[in-house]
Amino acid sequence: MRHQAAEQPEYPQRVAMVSMHTSPLETPGVGDAGGLNVYVAEVARRLGERGLDIDIFTRRRDVSLPEVVEAFERVNVHHVTAGPPEPVPKELLPGLVTEFALQIANRTSRYDLIHSHYWLSGLVGLELASVGDLPLVHTMHTMARVKNAARGAGHLSEPDVRERGEAAIVARAEVLTANTLEEADELHTHYGAAADQVMIVPPGVDLHVFHPCDQAKSRAQLGVAESSQVILFVGRIQPLKAPDVLIKAVAKMIKDQPDRRAHLKLIIIGSPSGPEAAWASSLPQLCTALGVDDVVEFRAHSAREELFRWYCASDVVGVPSYNESFGLVALEAQACGRPVVATDVGGLRHAVNDGHTGLLVSGHQPANWAAALSGVLYDHDKRLRLGGNAAAHAARFSWDNSAAATLETYSAAQLRR
Repeated sequence: MRHQAAEQPEYPQRVAMVSMHTSPLETPGVGDAGGLNVYVAEVARRLGERGLDIDIFTRRRDVSLPEVVEAFERVNVHHVTAGPPEPVPKELLPGLVTEFALQIANRTSRYDLIHSHYWLSGLVGLELASVGDLPLVHTMHTMARVKNAARGAGHLSEPDVRERGEAAIVARAEVLTANTLEEADELHTHYGAAADQVMIVPPGVDLHVFHPCDQAKSRAQLGVAESSQVILFVGRIQPLKAPDVLIKAVAKMIKDQPDRRAHLKLIIIGSPSGPEAAWASSLPQLCTALGVDDVVEFRAHSAREELFRWYCASDVVGVPSYNESFGLVALEAQACGRPVVATDVGGLRHAVNDGHTGLLVSGHQPANWAAALSGVLYDHDKRLRLGGNAAAHAARFSWDNSAAATLETYSAAQLRR
């Protein structure tokens, strides 16, 4: 007897991926570039390897850029002119959404599906999906209502236009992707997303770039003293990422045990970002006020290969963000065998296995952070145990798995049209 074969899912062949406000070609840690850039680039690359043709549309920020850049095989980045061909403050970008969408609306017939990233791109995706009668998959990355609920005192709130835009995207998209079950719950709670509308697509880490490594070799290459005890921060320099918490924690550690000053080092890698970029200039002043100028070192963003070496040179990585949808830095650090001390919020609860690969800290009190960092930094056996566990934990995540899960969202979106 012949058995009827199970029906195979249908996948799109050509996908228009929208990342309006930031390009996957930009270096993470510069301006608005961050984990989203890495996510878009890595998932697109793996989808291309699976035979899909991916066109990524981003706003032109430099007049000298070519119209189309081949990022990877079968993956092209298109620079769309909307507004001046230069950096534009993010708060002004909503006014360019319609112009951006109009520039590519006549191309929608080429595609089977739209996949937008972040709310600005989601607004573009709404227009393109309507023009081309195409299914829309949207990845929030962060959400205004979640950020506003978690923001610290004195931090700028996300604007109403963003909340309204995200609500419109949720109302229209066939599929919303979430990094974690917690993020899926946030989509349900804050935006009323339907239970069958949200699908989990966990982010990954490039295990070829980030992997366990030789600390002594890395320190020799970077000029870091072998005797140093290094806490590392990597990320955009903005209140949301909270590098000031680590500065205050280090000051507390030295106040409690002054002899630590000779070896303790906090290295902060990243560049100012967003409308609060001026806030970054206050951090050196904070160091002076707290008497830790000699302990804290600020460095500009690094290319990913160099960033790998900084992870390797560190003893522990601090991620004190007020909110993260996942926390790619935490995953990259763990892939390098480094324990992570992170805030007990959002996706960091999933990226870091508390007590096994690092520690989660409730809130942002410097004393609590000082205690957690000291507990890892000055307990050699504990640090080695957490680091070994961290590498094994991170190895479970891969961009190949992310791409496979993304493909399933595309299939589901097509079925729901």
